[in-house]
Amino acid sequence: MSDRIRVVVADDQNISRGFFEMYVRAAIRYELLAGLRTARDAAAYVDAHETDLLILDVMMQDGMDGLTAAEAIKRKHPEIRIILTTSASETSWEEKARAIGIESFWYKEYDSHSLIEIMDRTMNGESVYPGDAPHVPFGAVTRADLTDRELDVLRELTGSLTNEEIAERLNISANTVKRHIQNIMEKTGFESRLDLAMNAKALGLVVHDSDRIGGRGQPDTKK
Repeated sequence: MSDRIRVVVADDQNISRGFFEMYVRAAIRYELLAGLRTARDAAAYVDAHETDLLILDVMMQDGMDGLTAAEAIKRKHPEIRIILTTSASETSWEEKARAIGIESFWYKEYDSHSLIEIMDRTMNGESVYPGDAPHVPFGAVTRADLTDRELDVLRELTGSLTNEEIAERLNISANTVKRHIQNIMEKTGFESRLDLAMNAKALGLVVHDSDRIGGRGQPDTKK
């Protein structure tokens, strides 16, 4: 019987999934059990097959996202170690992942560490999370130049919400929301809330919850 570490990967993007599979197959220490397209498939697979490590993308298209699947898997199979991955730069997911006991978190596009290093460290008992937020250019500035509250407002803006709806969700006034949006436009050089939302969405700078679970609404231009 092989004593290699049994790995399942799940990502709905063919290129990313193929990349993960290639890394696992090339590593002597690991054995690839399956490469799957959905979070639902991953949850069902690990129920039926003994698995040591699951590499799981956060954003999925089948109605169940990686965070939701990871939480369900951890409840049933706490012994399975999980690495959540994403090509977006949405940092709020790190806090959610820690809260549900996910061992490690890896940014595909922005992490300076290789996937195999994260795999090795995770299987050696470490919990590996990025030390800094991803460095992502956004207009005339970078993500780091926006405050946490500005990022909160921008995230809700990508969800097609009006100022009043954003204010209600964030428990602030509509005027405060409007001021934050104006401040972001001044910093970045984008000329409208639509430009802000479209560019933030295209970059994966922030991701609204509706997009994380597969929604594809278009940013709203309402004031």
